[in-house]
Amino acid sequence: MTDPTETPARTLAHAPGEPVDENLWLEDIRGEEQLAWVREQNARTEELLETGDYPELEAQILEVMDSQDRIPMVTKRGDWYYNFWRDASNPKGLWRRTRWESYMTDSPEWEILLDVDALAATEGVEWVWGGAGFLRPDDGKSWRRCMVRLSPDGGDAVTVREYDVEDRAFIAPEAGGFELPAAKGGVDWLDVDTLIVSSTLGEDAVTTSSYPRIVRRLPRGAALEDAEVIFEVPADHLMGGAGFDDTPGFERLLASDRISFFDVRHSIWRDDAWREIPVPTDVDIDLHREWILFRPQRDWDVDGVVHDAGSLLAADFEAFLGGSTQLTVLFSPDAHTSLQSWSWTKTRLLVNLLRDVSSQIRVLMPPSAGAGAGSTDDGAWSSEELDACPPLHLVESYAVDDEDPDAGDDYWLIATGFLTPTTLLRGTIGGGHAEVKRAPSFFDESRLTVEQHFATSADGTRVPYFQVGPKDLELNGAAPTQLSGYGGFEISRTPAYSGVVGRAWLERGGVYVVANIRGGGEYGPAWHQAALKENRHRSYEDFAAVALDLIRREVTSPEHLGCTGGSNGGLLVGNMLVNFPSLFGAISCGVPLLDMRRYTKLSAGTSWIAEYGDPDVPEQWEYLKTFSPYHLLRDGVDYPDTFIWTATSDDRVGPVQARKMAARMEAMGIPNVWYHEALEGGHAGASDNRQAAALQARSAAFLWRSLES
Repeated sequence: MTDPTETPARTLAHAPGEPVDENLWLEDIRGEEQLAWVREQNARTEELLETGDYPELEAQILEVMDSQDRIPMVTKRGDWYYNFWRDASNPKGLWRRTRWESYMTDSPEWEILLDVDALAATEGVEWVWGGAGFLRPDDGKSWRRCMVRLSPDGGDAVTVREYDVEDRAFIAPEAGGFELPAAKGGVDWLDVDTLIVSSTLGEDAVTTSSYPRIVRRLPRGAALEDAEVIFEVPADHLMGGAGFDDTPGFERLLASDRISFFDVRHSIWRDDAWREIPVPTDVDIDLHREWILFRPQRDWDVDGVVHDAGSLLAADFEAFLGGSTQLTVLFSPDAHTSLQSWSWTKTRLLVNLLRDVSSQIRVLMPPSAGAGAGSTDDGAWSSEELDACPPLHLVESYAVDDEDPDAGDDYWLIATGFLTPTTLLRGTIGGGHAEVKRAPSFFDESRLTVEQHFATSADGTRVPYFQVGPKDLELNGAAPTQLSGYGGFEISRTPAYSGVVGRAWLERGGVYVVANIRGGGEYGPAWHQAALKENRHRSYEDFAAVALDLIRREVTSPEHLGCTGGSNGGLLVGNMLVNFPSLFGAISCGVPLLDMRRYTKLSAGTSWIAEYGDPDVPEQWEYLKTFSPYHLLRDGVDYPDTFIWTATSDDRVGPVQARKMAARMEAMGIPNVWYHEALEGGHAGASDNRQAAALQARSAAFLWRSLES
């Protein structure tokens, strides 16, 4: 590698007291010299990995991603069911819709609304679909106008353009249509001629976390910079946002001041002013018609009654806003069971739970549903379990369309397991459910089995993990094993079918393991908070404990054990590299955080201080440096094979930390380090199926190459 002090571009001064960073020059994401370094690394990695049976592996993965037999998941608006679809012929995708009768068939007739590939070719921009938000029609059925979100490179910044689904055309600004340039933020309809816009466009519009600070009311035909500011937050908060609840009879304008990743103040527009909803900043809320739901992230004392973190509570919204503290407990967690999500149908509340990382669903009915529907007379909510969840599976429930007069209590079920292809079912409260569509099988599941085990972490905590592998697995320590984890931001790793994992790993004889470590949400907020900031090491000790348990049980051995993770999971496996190198033979580290000294200065890093801590506070840097892989590399250590991958256009974590880690490891003479950076694709590392297949194939090929022998 070239001497980093050789050219003026690479001789950058360090602030007093800062650790020496010889790779600061790589922080210029799109600099000519920096991208030349990236291309050189990419060529070297592709030469190594894209050999032998790699083309066949990539083709098999792409076949899964492009399969015409995948379930086209839909969203109902009025009488239409909308879907976004990518395949080999449409790599950027088609936005389309169909009717229910057609959707139920094996070959639905789709009406194409927007061909993103054709749009990209016409406009000369590599557009990536970001979704669409509809204007509610006056009759509740004729959904027509929407705001379409498109990213020019797959990053979080999107352009927003008004679209007419009946004319199947954008409404140009010169014809009065709304159109906003690419920026981070969001829009919502206030009425047919007004948008609520939170955007990083404009002077002083960006927080230090790189998200919107200002919300404006934008009339049709006006320039954003001239639009009235209706809400703003301090620049050192994470972001400000607002939206309009257009539920008939419950119309209301709401705003949020997200102070940090986990703390937010909510307000409602009343009497020509913002009125704060009186809840602690660490209590999540959800408004639905007359109800307000609460999910406290920490124990919440209300008039001497302590409600457990992770519980679900309900109150009448207007009464609560008026000062009432009468709350109804809908769910209270225990040592095995946690709340994951909920969804309202017309008269019921579907509550999705995990019990030891397997799904349970409860159907709750508020007293306002009426005695004729089975509710009690004393104001209590009724509750019953929905029989739809086999063991060691994930089953998620949500409403089809709670405002449909004929099907308002219909719900979707999406069921999946490691060896169970995803199934879509539709049901009606009280009337059972039936299969609508089933995804195909992409590998021979009959030869495999799923097991759940528990490892014991360094502090005695039992940590669950799933193991997927051959039924006749010989416990001799020789199985190539891929251990996957995340452990952050209260995100749960749950059972899920993956044709990619099946083809790229399981069919080749490998064992696939998912670790449910602290920092995640598998056991609710307490499981997450146990690994925050100065306690982050618990996440890494949990993951190492799972690795040790696999070795103890002779499923595998260090030379055959690899780990993989992306984003916060990239930080996780980066810490396996520097703190537990003897446990692993290979590490695949994607779109990662790795430099915890400068992560707050890079991309959206400031927004994660609540998760990790602030390196500019000396006492917090003292613990942050204990899990900053970039600063923990040492000479004389036998490190496992390492593959670091990222994307130039990732505007969330960014490619910088991955670049610097690879450059430092190479400069130290650490062998078997490879780096690859996709030049587009955003935080996902890929903007279409072809890129995603290549990404997955490189990682799998790297791990298999390192662990098989």
